[in-house]
Amino acid sequence: MQRRHLIAGAIAATALPRLVLAQAIEKPKVTIAVGGKNLFYYLPLTIAEQLGYFKDEGLDLTIVDFAGGSRALAAVVGGSADVVSGAFEHTVNMQFKGQPMRAFVLQGASPQIVLGINPKTMPNFKSVADLKGKKIGVTAPGSSTNVMANFVLAKAGLKPSDVSFIGVGASSGAVAAMRSGQIDAMSNLDPVITLLQRSGDLKIVADTRIVAESEKIFGGPMPGGCLYTPQPFVDKNPNTVQAMTNAMVRANKWIQRAGPGDIIKVVPESYLLGDRAIYIDGFLAAQKALSPDGTFPTRGPDTAFRALGSVDAKLAAAKLDLAAVFTNDFAKIANAKYR
Repeated sequence: MQRRHLIAGAIAATALPRLVLAQAIEKPKVTIAVGGKNLFYYLPLTIAEQLGYFKDEGLDLTIVDFAGGSRALAAVVGGSADVVSGAFEHTVNMQFKGQPMRAFVLQGASPQIVLGINPKTMPNFKSVADLKGKKIGVTAPGSSTNVMANFVLAKAGLKPSDVSFIGVGASSGAVAAMRSGQIDAMSNLDPVITLLQRSGDLKIVADTRIVAESEKIFGGPMPGGCLYTPQPFVDKNPNTVQAMTNAMVRANKWIQRAGPGDIIKVVPESYLLGDRAIYIDGFLAAQKALSPDGTFPTRGPDTAFRALGSVDAKLAAAKLDLAAVFTNDFAKIANAKYR
């Protein structure tokens, strides 16, 4: 009898931390805004959702998908969403605008954005300078794809006003815009890029899916997708933020161990854009650019600041507290939980 009581007590003690954690979550119903959820850029978010990792952490999550990261950010600024799953550099830009945001878990070790030209409309392309006066498709104006294109253009001596940026989204609409010749170049992500490249409708100019090339382009580690939110949300809901981080880190680690077949079984059919083989190729190209553990490189904010400053003289001259745009505290705890 005494042994049974001891065993029951041990089980209750083991279960207690999970129960306490669930009770301690300040805001179990959270809305995340994302710009182009089908992209590999946001794959950890999809995996955490599809495999039930958010539910395991006691969260009732709603994910709202937008055409681009800038629109996802606008949703949080406007109060219709709590957290953005988007590009890290927005945290730097928002501090500059006096609306401090903090990134708390990383999805991408590099931006994974590719700038490519349309071989049909630019058959004689020789250098980025040839893009002057041309139409460049981005997921949405002001999004990370726009920022990356601006940076590459600046290195070639071009200003954002030297080209026309057109929002084409991150799915079939982007593919159609390129193939129909509506745009002369594109800054976008996989699986869109791999699909167009394989069909001969895109020639790559700059590729940040390769971490080493990304660091060469930006001059340092450039964090990609992450979860970020207004600083007051972090202050008021630390356990909620920890729960989201736990789910995302768990997804990051699952992806690093996964094979293409595992991914195909988990993601929605609509993500495949009608071609499983190309989706698999895109995953293999993106896998190494995804974060293995959700932590941010300490030099990442400086790189993002330089990239944004290259096309915004006022931002470049600003004195910002770059240490305040991210934290690794939550990711460290999550990595201790999910080894």
